[in-house]
Amino acid sequence: MKPREIILRAFEGGKTERVPATLFGAGMWSIKTYGSTFQELSTDSVKMADMLVSMSEKLLCDIVYAGSGYNNFHASALGGKIKFREMGAPDLEAHLIAAEEDLNKLDISGIEKNEVISVVKKALKMTKDKIGGEYVMTMTAWGPFTLGARLVGEEAMMKATFKKPAFVEKVVDFATDLLIRLYEPLVSDGTLDVISLADPTASGDLISKKQFEKFAVPYLKKFTDWAKSKNVHTLVHICGNTTDRLDLFPATGASCISLDHKTDMTKAKEILHGKMCFAGNIDPVKIMLQGSVQEVESACRHVIQTAGADGGFVLMPGCDIPPTVPYDNIRKFMQTAREWKF
Repeated sequence: MKPREIILRAFEGGKTERVPATLFGAGMWSIKTYGSTFQELSTDSVKMADMLVSMSEKLLCDIVYAGSGYNNFHASALGGKIKFREMGAPDLEAHLIAAEEDLNKLDISGIEKNEVISVVKKALKMTKDKIGGEYVMTMTAWGPFTLGARLVGEEAMMKATFKKPAFVEKVVDFATDLLIRLYEPLVSDGTLDVISLADPTASGDLISKKQFEKFAVPYLKKFTDWAKSKNVHTLVHICGNTTDRLDLFPATGASCISLDHKTDMTKAKEILHGKMCFAGNIDPVKIMLQGSVQEVESACRHVIQTAGADGGFVLMPGCDIPPTVPYDNIRKFMQTAREWKF
């Protein structure tokens, strides 16, 4: 089976000939290793595509992520400004919404006019033309709650969940519509059959289970219902310890939920196996960055034995990896999965 066949089979809950495995995003690592910068690639779709293809050959991940690290451009497309960093993903300079009237002024069509987003989309299509038969191609974005928090500001969003819940619901619903508008052309023309969303502000370390159920689940479900209507899978990553809300993840409608290294994978297997594909959860810092090759292999074997021996599982780090992770550790991560035969 090809990598794309293996990952899609896992998303559907099936057992594959080996353990499916991928990094999550890895934009910072890939661009640094390629010898470029986010700013340089943001204006050059040909070079961005070349980076994606060459890094796919080096990483051998089952999924190739276009746009990893460019997530904040989806908010900036509505009128915000971006600042580039020497190392690290570009950031939004200022938030766009202070009150509901600000939300009403935003033009959702801006997502179709942003030059950087257009470059990412062109690079995605060029990369799919070259390697899409071998690997799953996806394009990443923030999930609805996180994108809403980018528009409002994370601290203001947290406070508003208590003081102005109706406002938060409107913001997150708007963010969901924005994401659908972003992905619609890429789904309609067949470019994507997997969408990747990262919802770190919906973290188990930031909002309670009750808040997650109220402000995150319905909007993830709205998005995944749309994606399913187009025969497209959705991979969702949630940061932080989400052990207390594992039972809510099937209600998101995601094909696969990617779990942080803080989450109890024994519990994840107990609650999620047979209900949805789940992924994780090697520590991206303690193991991938700071650990030895032997420690990477040991951690991968432990997670596979704990959670992944019965299918419907993808080996992943617990989040995106730092840009300075040793390549030998990534190679061992992938090798361990690829050599694990069921």
